[in-house]
Amino acid sequence: MVQKLIFFDIDGTLLNDEKQLPGSTRQAINELQTAGHLVAIATGRAPFAFKSIQKELNINSYVSTNGQYVVHDNEVIYKNPITPTILEGLEKYSAERNHPLVHLNNNDWYSNTKHHPFIKEAIDSLKIGRDVTYDPEFYRDGEVYQTLLFCADGEAEYNRTFDQLNFVRWHNYSVDVTPSGGSKAEGISRLIRQLQIPANDIYAFGDGLNDIEMLRSIQNSFAMGNASDVVKKAASSVTKDVNDDGIWHGLKMAGLLGKGHSTAAE
Repeated sequence: MVQKLIFFDIDGTLLNDEKQLPGSTRQAINELQTAGHLVAIATGRAPFAFKSIQKELNINSYVSTNGQYVVHDNEVIYKNPITPTILEGLEKYSAERNHPLVHLNNNDWYSNTKHHPFIKEAIDSLKIGRDVTYDPEFYRDGEVYQTLLFCADGEAEYNRTFDQLNFVRWHNYSVDVTPSGGSKAEGISRLIRQLQIPANDIYAFGDGLNDIEMLRSIQNSFAMGNASDVVKKAASSVTKDVNDDGIWHGLKMAGLLGKGHSTAAE
């Protein structure tokens, strides 16, 4: 048996619209692992924000904060923090526009604003159950792997202004901010480089705008049925909606699941 490496986004891919893990997805991941394949997470979330999913699925390798913090078998193999001087410029620019920021490391998230409705609505949508820590000075000395910018629009203006940063919207009120050149695809390449797994044995599943580079870079890529058209065009295949056992069906399409399974997902 040739070992495969399969990357899964979390929100809208592993987790459905209710932020629940479908039974068919849990069963599919277990079958992949039982067959000896390596399953990894590729997400915009920071590690502290998906520990319960890791534990439930027994996944010990992941690309987090959109590629800036990569772990294999519980060991950190790559870190790409944003430099404090760049963050200082972003802090000033966003403050002039009344756009709050939340800075993430691997253990927590730190807000420069005590209370803001955009922060509450976007963070609550993740259903993590963890409040943001108020610490407006954290970015000066702490390692920041990703920043969340909170605004209803205007990310194009930020992209034009900061050529050392990428701005990708993930919520109606929030935008992921990562170092220029940093992405899930780059983080994945770091893990692939270490594992030395051939390109044709690597798979990826995703649904969001932050998955586009990943889906383009992986030979066997699957966009979820709930993804937007621009995301679907980036993938080599499209599976069903996350709410319609999309992971299970995509893995069946890829020939990675055996015939001996329950009919729960059929």
